[in-house]
Amino acid sequence: MKKLITIFKKGILTFSKAQVSASIGGGVDYLTMIFFTELFNIHYTISIAIGGIVGAVVNFSLNKYWTFHSKSQTYRNTTSTQLLKFAIMVVNSIVLKSSGTYFLTTIFKIDYKITRLVVDLIVSIFVNYNLQKFWVFKKNRT
Repeated sequence: MKKLITIFKKGILTFSKAQVSASIGGGVDYLTMIFFTELFNIHYTISIAIGGIVGAVVNFSLNKYWTFHSKSQTYRNTTSTQLLKFAIMVVNSIVLKSSGTYFLTTIFKIDYKITRLVVDLIVSIFVNYNLQKFWVFKKNRT
């Protein structure tokens, strides 16, 4: 029972750290999106892609070294492998966020800044967290 409680506590801590990392990376992403859309008049779907790339750099760094403690280099999970997996995840995340934001904004006639927050929350918790934990930064058993 103690082992189960320890595993549960560790899982909650990892999830919490991932959400803090996602919030920081997401904040950078969101502000970058607004910056390019409002100042340079770039369509918000393109600005989402630009912000997604900038936020991804921040998020990858925080998750690699702080959230998932993925400092050890093994043959199967080198930094370059993690970066490739993360890049694939980010591209999918950008597509989901951009299309989801466009869909909600167009259908419900709500400001893109609001629909983006809703879509981000859903994608971050249900897609990105699980992909990072179980695929990108998966710990190899030795």
